[in-house]
Amino acid sequence: MATHPLLGRDVYLALAAVGWADGTLTQEAADAIMRTALEEGLDLDTVAEIEEATKHPQTIAFIDRLKMSKSDRLYVYAVASWITQLDGKVTANEQAALEKLATALNVPAAPRAHADEIMREVAAHGDRPDRFDLIGLRRRLDEELERARAARRG
Repeated sequence: MATHPLLGRDVYLALAAVGWADGTLTQEAADAIMRTALEEGLDLDTVAEIEEATKHPQTIAFIDRLKMSKSDRLYVYAVASWITQLDGKVTANEQAALEKLATALNVPAAPRAHADEIMREVAAHGDRPDRFDLIGLRRRLDEELERARAARRG
């Protein structure tokens, strides 16, 4: 468990909003949001607020990107993308919410497509949606970013 939250409260509220975009937040998505928030080490009041957001429809609001790295932003986008696909279909409302989140996170189209590819690869190795390997997803995104940085350096 992290001693300093990396992503912050508004990220988890945005994840809940993406999950609610089709009118229903699945239990698997709610569990994943809560599990990720708890793993970040957020305080109990914040976790309670996030839990409440998983119980009622939300909209994407402000996301404080100031302390978020490119890796953090891609990870949040990839988790949100996975959440939209949990029920086997991505609605127009979910796609719009995901695009709104990507804009709020300042994640351009090409990195989003690559993050989606990595997310699908990681998801394919899970035996159930609630067992999605969030740590593995984060690790793969970090590895790919490092490869891209190394390639740019020559």
